[in-house]
Amino acid sequence: MSIETEIKFRVDDANGLAARLREAGFREETPRTFESNVLFDTADRKMRTRTEILRIRNYGGRWVITHKRLPDGIPGEDVHKHRIETETQVGDGEVLAQVFRSIGLVEAFRYEKWRSEWSDGQGHCVIDETPIGVFAELEGEAEWIDRTAGKLGVERSQYITLSYGRLFEQWCAEHNCAVKDLTFDAIGNSR
Repeated sequence: MSIETEIKFRVDDANGLAARLREAGFREETPRTFESNVLFDTADRKMRTRTEILRIRNYGGRWVITHKRLPDGIPGEDVHKHRIETETQVGDGEVLAQVFRSIGLVEAFRYEKWRSEWSDGQGHCVIDETPIGVFAELEGEAEWIDRTAGKLGVERSQYITLSYGRLFEQWCAEHNCAVKDLTFDAIGNSR
């Protein structure tokens, strides 16, 4: 169990960001790979009320289960987003999803993206191409995040601490869209 510290920021030019990452000493660890996520919750959304998620992710054929929650004793958001993250790889996410359903959990939210992963040996940057735009995440120690953001030309005013679920809710409100999931098919069919 570890505390994840990160920020997101919007990206207008993914190729330009990739070039700036290389200039800042980053290496691409994972090239652009499709990722599909399903969040599970109780029918009355108790986990969401507690600011927790239980996620099954398929990233390039690799299944991972993740639980995230607010940390004890420190804020969940200040300038950065902080979560306790517990995750492990599983053999078959579809079987695990069946187990979740059989104990009364429901699929609460689906989201997809194309992700590339970068590292400089101290922290990570991912570039996420989502159906509602391109975002990057910087994950590492808070000081590293701020220093790296500066190298990449990202101002603190551009930091985003919202989840993709919350960003999707904002996007739906702005676009008067009633789509339930942040998937390429759902968003493409809503336009």
